Amino acid sequence: MSDHPYSTLTPERILDAVERLGYQCDGRLNALNSYENRVFQIGIADSAPLIAKFYRPSRWSFEQIKEEHDYSKELASAEWPIVQPLIHESGVSAHRDGEFTFALFPRFGGHAPELDSLDTLELLGRSLGRLHAIGSVQPFNHRPSLNIQSFGIDSREFLLNNDFIPSSLFHAYDSLTKDLIKIIEQQFSECAYTPIRIHADCHPGNILWRDDRGIFVDFDDCRMGPAVQDLWMLLSGERQDQTTQLDALLEGYEMFHEFNDSELILIEPLRTLRMMNYAAWIARRWTDPAFPSTFTWFNTERYWAEHILQLREQFANLQEPVLVRSSGNY
Repeated sequence: MSDHPYSTLTPERILDAVERLGYQCDGRLNALNSYENRVFQIGIADSAPLIAKFYRPSRWSFEQIKEEHDYSKELASAEWPIVQPLIHESGVSAHRDGEFTFALFPRFGGHAPELDSLDTLELLGRSLGRLHAIGSVQPFNHRPSLNIQSFGIDSREFLLNNDFIPSSLFHAYDSLTKDLIKIIEQQFSECAYTPIRIHADCHPGNILWRDDRGIFVDFDDCRMGPAVQDLWMLLSGERQDQTTQLDALLEGYEMFHEFNDSELILIEPLRTLRMMNYAAWIARRWTDPAFPSTFTWFNTERYWAEHILQLREQFANLQEPVLVRSSGNY
């Protein structure tokens, strides 16, 4: 039997934790697709099901989780489109059960936004402009920042020091990532930006499209960082396509918040840091039995050869002209 903390998170324990908050569970419990945390749909007697999220122990402090929830409440109070944690009658939304902190959410359905629609991108831009207008009012006090050290340097060192990279590819990864960090540091130094509170993981899977608007979920990774981090993952395709998409996003965005165009130099550095951090994230979670059984390809030479190839492509992309908005309308 695994000695990982999640091995103690039995169905009985999950249902007991929810019922202690005053809910009457009907015994239905379905695990949802989540690896960093554990997320379940819980059947509630004579009511709609709830979503229970059990945070990974030791990743965030209770103060950091509470700060995430406080930010969600702040956004919901401003009628920003978010699925926020349910607030218990005691006034709290973050609950403790032994080594776990957990929260309950309403079940909310929707589908991924159609990012090939410029109208959709403009609407998402409006939402992100409002998000950043609120996020720039005050900083986080407990949650971390998106930076080169934690996403790039620390990720690189963890992988190099923990026998994940095949020996035949070790030198290639070592030298390439050293050069990547150097370029990323240079490009960050060329951008004078003010960090604000951002979603930080704003990919299409964290946006539910319903009733002609996008509803944002999963603020688990929210932190201080550049505004462009919440924009670049909504861009795709060839350069001209991305320019048109950027115009649409910023058309909506700047209805509510000014965008600093100098941040556009950070798009490829941020993409590279995300790739490096993702590989290290899987490696850091390898003792969680869910990871080797899900990411079966991770500990293979083929994966690392492809990862290094992708990083080499990023090395070239980092030296391409910076993406800029066009002078005309989209």
